[in-house]
Order: sequence, then structure tokens, then C-alpha cells
Amino acid sequence: MSSIDFTLINTRYIIAANDLHFYDGSSNADIIAGDVFFEILDPPELSYTYRIRPAKDFGAPFNSSVSFEKARLVPTIPLHSCSDLINQDDIIGNIALSERGECSFVFKTFKAQESGARAMIITESIDRWDEALDHLIEMVDDKMDLDVHIPAGFLLGRSGAAVLRTLRKLHKPHAIVNLPINMTHIPISRMNQPPWIPW
Repeated sequence: MSSIDFTLINTRYIIAANDLHFYDGSSNADIIAGDVFFEILDPPELSYTYRIRPAKDFGAPFNSSVSFEKARLVPTIPLHSCSDLINQDDIIGNIALSERGECSFVFKTFKAQESGARAMIITESIDRWDEALDHLIEMVDDKMDLDVHIPAGFLLGRSGAAVLRTLRKLHKPHAIVNLPINMTHIPISRMNQPPWIPW
């Protein structure tokens, strides 16, 4: 009686957030799709690579003409960014970091742009975050007819909470980042993801 040998070749399973949960030999470009990565250089407690999902249909794209080297990632005040930002002097020329809620993604980005930000990153609310909210959000235009021309992206809630809480704990007004960084040819197993993102 003949037998059939079933062999699974070149397949690895990785448990992780951000859809980096399955790897079957496809390229990094296939897995990361249109997402963008940045790295925090300082403070060292946050020195990892982070993934953001660009806004779907508003603002400028993150492309070769948008590059931030050793730029400041500045939490907005107020953190929800639904009114005029009172730390405009810190925001001008930098990347604003805001939390989700109170108003639309477009309006938040518009308020950051009004304050001179060159890009906007939005994450889950630091006080309302829990694992059930730990996923990347598709940020879409809510048809408010606002002229938003800076890039915007959504940062995973677990990472956003860690960044905001660490900056608060260290009494630091900002983090130093490189955005974007090219992860296309970096093996997934070597991506310097934060330890709170499970593999």
C-alpha cells in the first residue's frame, strides 16, 4: 500500500500585532503593504522601530519627499488636538503626536497643521487604551472640507500608550525620531519591534 508524504516547506508562523502574524516566504513589501515605519532614537527606553498606517484619503503621502531625520515627536497640548494647540512653539517644524477621540482624525491633523506641524501621528487614548483596541485604524476623510496637506498616520495603541507614558514619566517634552525608515529588505525576525509587541 502506497503512502503520501505531506511536507510543509519554508513556512514560519510568527505571533505578533500589526498583521505581522504570518510569514510564508513572501517579501517584506507584501507583508508591510502601505504601512510606514519610524524609529525612536531618544529616549533610549523607547529606542525601537514602530509601525504606522498612513491616512487613507486625506493629507499628503509619506514618500521620498517627506523625510524627518532626528526630528522631534511632540505630544500635543491638549493631547486630543481638537482645539488650538497651546504648545505651538514646540510643534512648529516637528511631528505632532495626538490621541484618538473627541473629534475626527482630519480635524486633529488640521489643528496640528495650523500650529506648524510637518506631520501628524495619532494613537489610541492613553487613558482608554486596552488590548481590545490594539489594532491599526484606517483613518479616513470625514468630508469636513478642510485643506490638510501634511501626512498623517495611526500608531498602534499599545505603542502610543508606551511612548506617551514614558515621556510623561521622564518629564521629556518630545522624543527624537527618524521617519520614515526603509524596512523592505530587513528580515521580519530582525525588526527591532518594541518588547510589548509579541512575536
